[in-house]
Amino acid sequence: MSDTEFTIKTVLAGVLGPGFTPEQIASDADLVEEYGLDSLQTISFLLGIEDAFDLELDYETLELDHLRSVGQFTEYVTSINAFAAG
Repeated sequence: MSDTEFTIKTVLAGVLGPGFTPEQIASDADLVEEYGLDSLQTISFLLGIEDAFDLELDYETLELDHLRSVGQFTEYVTSINAFAAG
């Protein structure tokens, strides 16, 4: 697991609440169907990601498919960080 993925899982575990740890969150699990992430939790999750990575997500290009799983979202965040690094 990459540092980026672990950080994403840590933020997600914090949003999901007590009883969730980063290690328990599967990389390929559907965030909505398996963890019941609702719209308010999704907003909290995205804001937490922006804080954790000190970046601004582009909500115009962010698609629901990017949020389908931790693995897919990790690829999205990694691509943003690579673009920002130049």
